[in-house]
Amino acid sequence: MAQRKRKPKGARKAVVGVRIIGGRFRGRRLHYSGDARTRPMKDRLREAIFNLVGPSIGGKHALDLFAGTGALGLEALSRGAARATLIEMHHPTAGDIRRSVDELGVGDQADVVSADAFIWGRRVPAEMGDVSWAVFCSPPYDFYLGRTEQMLELIEALIRAAPSESIFVVESDARFDFRLLPNYEAWKIRPYPPAVVGIFRKR
Repeated sequence: MAQRKRKPKGARKAVVGVRIIGGRFRGRRLHYSGDARTRPMKDRLREAIFNLVGPSIGGKHALDLFAGTGALGLEALSRGAARATLIEMHHPTAGDIRRSVDELGVGDQADVVSADAFIWGRRVPAEMGDVSWAVFCSPPYDFYLGRTEQMLELIEALIRAAPSESIFVVESDARFDFRLLPNYEAWKIRPYPPAVVGIFRKR
């Protein structure tokens, strides 16, 4: 019987690619370093979110707050969003997003900002204009536990600043109490184990 070859010590697992799953860029791959801290959202969850948001994404300004690979903001562009602003504090990861933006040819529609989303959210740029937003908030799950107050302040501040007809998508896991969200009764909460997703529309 042939012996299995052992992997060299310290060898990494094969990196699973991240791709756009719908719209004009369907099937296009995005840059991803394989860093586990980036935690790309699974395709099935991203598809479920965009099914919930539906065609109302069209014409909106997508804000991807903890962008990681940029998959949510770039998926929004693929499905008809007018612009996208992608906030990512980790500089090498933000560089990967910029490479994806360049390869998709959407440099005139996408702004990649290397910044702390908590700080950026306190002073939303005036140039955002009056176009309705589609806000995607998918941080490391532990932020909802260790930085609960900051997370709630960020979400509340953006809801106050957002134009009417804006959409908010918040993703966490079951450890976060979604009843803490502002205007909790107006949120639609959907479980997609291990994730939980909340959708809010500002009327």
